[in-house]
Amino acid sequence: MQPYLLMFMLFVAVSRISDCYDPLDPNGNITVTFDIFNYTQDGYVARVTIQNYYQYRHVEKPGWKLGWAWAKDEVIWAISGAVATKQGACKPSTDVKPHCCSPHPLIAATTTEGGLLAAWAINPHTSYSAFDITVGNLDQNRTAYRPPLNLTLTAPTWGYTCGTLQDALPSISFVAGVLREEQVFRTWRSECTYSSYISSKVPICCVSLSTFYNPDITSCPSCSCGCRVADRSSYSCISEGAISSNVQDAEIVRCTDHMCPLRVHWHIKTNYVTHWRVKLTVSNYHYGRNYSNWNVVVQHPGFRAPFTALEFNNTMLSTVPEDAALFWGKVLHNTELLQGNEYEVGSVTTDILLQKNADAFTLRNGWGFPRRIYFNGENCRMPLPDMFPMLPNGGSGHRPGGLFLLKTLLYLSCTCIMWCRYILV
Repeated sequence: MQPYLLMFMLFVAVSRISDCYDPLDPNGNITVTFDIFNYTQDGYVARVTIQNYYQYRHVEKPGWKLGWAWAKDEVIWAISGAVATKQGACKPSTDVKPHCCSPHPLIAATTTEGGLLAAWAINPHTSYSAFDITVGNLDQNRTAYRPPLNLTLTAPTWGYTCGTLQDALPSISFVAGVLREEQVFRTWRSECTYSSYISSKVPICCVSLSTFYNPDITSCPSCSCGCRVADRSSYSCISEGAISSNVQDAEIVRCTDHMCPLRVHWHIKTNYVTHWRVKLTVSNYHYGRNYSNWNVVVQHPGFRAPFTALEFNNTMLSTVPEDAALFWGKVLHNTELLQGNEYEVGSVTTDILLQKNADAFTLRNGWGFPRRIYFNGENCRMPLPDMFPMLPNGGSGHRPGGLFLLKTLLYLSCTCIMWCRYILV
């Protein structure tokens, strides 16, 4: 086998593995726990908890679904807080029909809210869901009880791979305030990790860039999320103004060069004495979908110093060095990123004030732009660094006019002379 072929195969393998690993959230996962807290005559009662430990990946509508295969011939006598989607074929051997007799039960939350899991860094108090099941049709040998097999999780789509449920240290809870500690009889636990490649073979978002000192806009890379005449994995599209208001299709987006349902735009807006002012805009080109409780992660060296986002909530990610900021909407203001229509795209936007730090944030060599951007945990396609907007003397083929150069020089020389801002009006 030729060396270059080996290198190519190694590159593909590493790419697939890295797709499951997120350096900005290395410990992210959804943990599924079965806690047996009571035994019955022919089985047990367990509390099943689905805990989202992803910092910025949340479970949105229509919520999670959890499935497995029974190790023996178990049935679910009763369930609380969730429902089995199919009852299955129950044998008429008892007076009471079980809730589910399927050897492969699929469980869903009974309410929409119960099926949603917030991202851990945004709201840990709503990042989990739980339900109780009464399992029967087992013998009296409790030590021989085995955990469910082949755990599957959709949250809300495919993309999660779950490990084997294994015995873990029994869970402990506090009752009567913190005065009493209680332990369950037995605990089985599994971790489910997400892969965007399994969920979708194309990205869902891309990034474009612009600055006050360069009239050129760096657009999203062409075909970031597929091409207009490409294979079936790309999105269908409709040209602007050619769609009726009653069209609702989950896979229709506005026709663009990038063909992404979502675009994140980063614009370096103003140069102040001690700060830079940046405008961050997220645009929804999807004609059939709103994005509720959206979030955006931006990795940028400017976030190592204090910053202010005027229209979004924000926090720093605790899992990485302090250069990745998490943004999400404010309640009753912009938590909903509305779908596009034939006249305009939906969008949310904010200005961000970044403190100047000559060691971390300058205008040279693209340092004013993000290293990486995620939307709802999905890695957005970035332009190549050599396509970033450059300073007018950065070797670009574009020659700005004399007035533009004069304004640029004035902007860059504004340090302590505050009246300079008024000259540019």
